Amino acid sequence: MRSFIVAVIVGVALAFASDPPPRSEAPAGFDDQSNGMVDDATHQADREKFDETEAVDDGLGPLYNAQACRECHQNPRSGGASQITELRVGHRGPDGRFRNSDIPIAHGGEIISGRSLVNDRAICPSAAFPDTEIQERVPETETIRARRLSVNLLGDGFVEAVADQAFIDIARRQCQRTHGEICGQVLRVPIVEVPGHTGVGRFGWKDQHASLLSFSGDAYLNEMGITSRLFPDEVTKLCNTASEPNNQPGPDGLDDVDHFARFVRASKAPSRDAQLSETPRVKRGSELFDKIGCITCHVRTLRTAPAGTKINGDTFTIPAALGDKTFHPYGDFLLHNVGTGDGIVMAMQEHYGRNAYQITWEDLRLDRFRSSENRVRTAPLWGVRLRPRLMHDGASLTLRGAIVRHRGEASRVTRRFEGLGPADQKAVVEFLKSL
Repeated sequence: MRSFIVAVIVGVALAFASDPPPRSEAPAGFDDQSNGMVDDATHQADREKFDETEAVDDGLGPLYNAQACRECHQNPRSGGASQITELRVGHRGPDGRFRNSDIPIAHGGEIISGRSLVNDRAICPSAAFPDTEIQERVPETETIRARRLSVNLLGDGFVEAVADQAFIDIARRQCQRTHGEICGQVLRVPIVEVPGHTGVGRFGWKDQHASLLSFSGDAYLNEMGITSRLFPDEVTKLCNTASEPNNQPGPDGLDDVDHFARFVRASKAPSRDAQLSETPRVKRGSELFDKIGCITCHVRTLRTAPAGTKINGDTFTIPAALGDKTFHPYGDFLLHNVGTGDGIVMAMQEHYGRNAYQITWEDLRLDRFRSSENRVRTAPLWGVRLRPRLMHDGASLTLRGAIVRHRGEASRVTRRFEGLGPADQKAVVEFLKSL
């Protein structure tokens, strides 16, 4: 009997030893506190960098949209979404394919090319350059035009820590379960800090980045005009007097892009409305949200890779605060055609640097980029109750309006929603108001 008991105990111990470690919930809230990746003092210092207003002497411009990260990412706290949109344009070439815009500045003396982004602001004319006019304006030839809302960044450290394979598996399951009707597109994109390496895109409306460091460097240059070690080339040198790259490492060895990425990585996930989420109507709406198929793309729950996993070309190791965490973004971070696509293809040189085409990137397929022109990333719904403008372009102003605007891959789901009775439709909307 004694040997039997010992055998049972050993067997139970081995069974538990073979189980994966339990996953804990990612911390959520809008309290400006760290998720545990760094201490709160470090997180506040990084937030101050994120909030800092840049000046011309710092390298602002020459073409830019904002003077600080928080100008576009600050509702309800720094790192959140906002009402700010950016303008993107392009045209079709003789072969019918999308072409990036060609925008003349300086009375036609220079052409800004290789981008779809149009900057709304410029640092001159000025006292130093009274006769230099570099404001970008959309030519009549750029007939494809779109606006895109600034995205939420809070909680994106957990998104970055999700394994590439998890997104690939979600896309495969979608296609299988809907018999090809809904198939999220997985896009492998360059990791700028590790030339040659790629990862599954998840950040930006076109999934243009897999790394928060890459995303930060891209925005610093293209939205604020500030060059860094990752993006050392100005869009134009006209009116520029700042040394290059504009941003240099501080005494701690980190530059602003490092601080921005660490701030986002250490942010908490958006939290739900705790009071509203417990009401019977919201619980009913939650059930209907799943039943009619919204959950296919607006995936409730994702899990991060284990702590210690190396990602982004082995340049970032997932810390304990981000590893083995469960979080609830209500999004799959994949590209879909839901009838609202803007027809714009990602510009390689804009998002990955002037030398992007000279680098051999692993598993990079430009045909996949081209095929994404009318696809946009599923909007994660965490924090959606705090956004008065909805969808990628901000054109939908009510939650119900955003739902019924879904077509394309989502047509059948939209019809199911429209087939619900008024009370059930309101329940679904009320559920969204709790997120």
